[in-house]
Amino acid sequence: MGQAKTLTQAEIDQVLRHCATRKFAIRDRVLFLTSLWSGMRAGEIAQLTIGQVLNQDGTVKAEIKLLAEQTKGRHARTVFLPKKLRDELAYYLKFRAVSNSGIPLFFTAKRAGFTPNTLVQHFFWLYRDAGISGASSHSGRRNFITTLANKGISVRVLASLAGHQSIAVTQKYIDVNDDMKRNAVELL
Repeated sequence: MGQAKTLTQAEIDQVLRHCATRKFAIRDRVLFLTSLWSGMRAGEIAQLTIGQVLNQDGTVKAEIKLLAEQTKGRHARTVFLPKKLRDELAYYLKFRAVSNSGIPLFFTAKRAGFTPNTLVQHFFWLYRDAGISGASSHSGRRNFITTLANKGISVRVLASLAGHQSIAVTQKYIDVNDDMKRNAVELL
């Protein structure tokens, strides 16, 4: 199987329009945006708890501390959340109206937390039903890394954000496209 597809802005908009038609529209929108704007793997997103995301005063944290057991490489790391994602999470959490910090951030239709596998499947069906072929649960992560690379962020910073131990792994995530090449030559 090849690498997950990186999404165009038109495809991102298409997925967001599709999310708006779903039974759990807000949840699905925020799940999708979390994958795009945080760089977390589906398994990491699935294991997030309310307490990892909310401050004591009920505001959304700017940084999420992932425990070693929540990450693929078993290395704890900090995930930095952009303001636009914090705003989306705050909106979503208004509807959750929960006070127990130990419960999962995202829930299934059965009101249970997603397992890593069920969230991978959820993303598969979300993309398929939105009419996006070639996308997977890793597409958001690839988009995150590629978008930041396109904006000039160094591969060392990208590797740290992604939780990669090797920049060689991170470089495989960066999708080179014609726009990136056009922008590069204009720097001459």
